[in-house]
Amino acid sequence: MYAAIRQMKAKAGVADELARRIKKGAVSIVSNVPGFMGYYVIYAPDDTVTAISIFHTAQGAEESNRKAMAWVEKNLAPLMEGDPSATAGPVIVHTLP
Repeated sequence: MYAAIRQMKAKAGVADELARRIKKGAVSIVSNVPGFMGYYVIYAPDDTVTAISIFHTAQGAEESNRKAMAWVEKNLAPLMEGDPSATAGPVIVHTLP
């Protein structure tokens, strides 16, 4: 299992608009990458947005970052402060109920 993690700092007060845009565009882009297992977006109180995608393969995680980062730069730039970042790697610990 591999995770792709993308992070950015949002402008204050844009959480609802970010969620709308992500649901409309990024969800289908990431979920259509081969090996997709799950997608989560966290909006922290300091306006840091973290997207976590889970895949069966490293290739899927890396491909999702490439596709998602291109989409983010095109569709979310007006809502961001600074540049987004991305990383991917193996999940070394996980648990489910």
